[in-house]
Amino acid sequence: MARRRIHPLQTEGADEGQGASDVHTPLDRERIIQAVLTLLRDEGLGSISMRKIADSLGVKAASLYYHVKDKEQLMHLLAEQISSDVSFPDESLDWQEQLREWALHFRLVLHRYRDAISIMSATMAGSPQRLAHIEFLYRLFAKSGFSDPHIPWFASMVKNFIYSFVDEENRLMAIAAPVEPSDKIEETPATRMQSLSAELYPHFVRLLPYTTAVNWDEEFLFGLKVLVDGFEAQRK
Repeated sequence: MARRRIHPLQTEGADEGQGASDVHTPLDRERIIQAVLTLLRDEGLGSISMRKIADSLGVKAASLYYHVKDKEQLMHLLAEQISSDVSFPDESLDWQEQLREWALHFRLVLHRYRDAISIMSATMAGSPQRLAHIEFLYRLFAKSGFSDPHIPWFASMVKNFIYSFVDEENRLMAIAAPVEPSDKIEETPATRMQSLSAELYPHFVRLLPYTTAVNWDEEFLFGLKVLVDGFEAQRK
């Protein structure tokens, strides 16, 4: 007798009179992504595997490959999900304000997803949402009178600034969090460095209050302004 072929949306143990939708929610790419996002939040990127995703969904790993061919494609889908959450600014604003609003929201979205920087950095931008953001930056600089050879460089500088800043925020928050409450993070490095010699490290000790104070928003805006001012100096 010929074997009955099982579609990935069906469960092998389902009764003959029951459809898969009566047994559980049909498996699709959106459901897989939501399961991955839950694992990402709870366990981090390093713990995610196709088998673990399948276990969380109550299916066999082979069922996933009908919707996502491998982990590389999954990473691209995660990057696309992150990018889709970043909104575009009002184009009636001047170019500096548009760039500022876009960068602020991009930073905010990156903080919503655990290991977002690793996901974005490990994947090439080739999906619709990611390309839309590159197109936005290129269009913004082009309309503002910047020379074509410089535009991709400026866009990369902005992206790299945001990535590195958020990565540094996450790293320092992770170091400080187990020691002090989040509203007292600035006390931890200062306490550890009180014994430093002012004779050996005069400038470091003098500037210590500024290096240990936590004002991420102000520092981010300052760094962005330095970039924008530098871009302006290079305009035609």
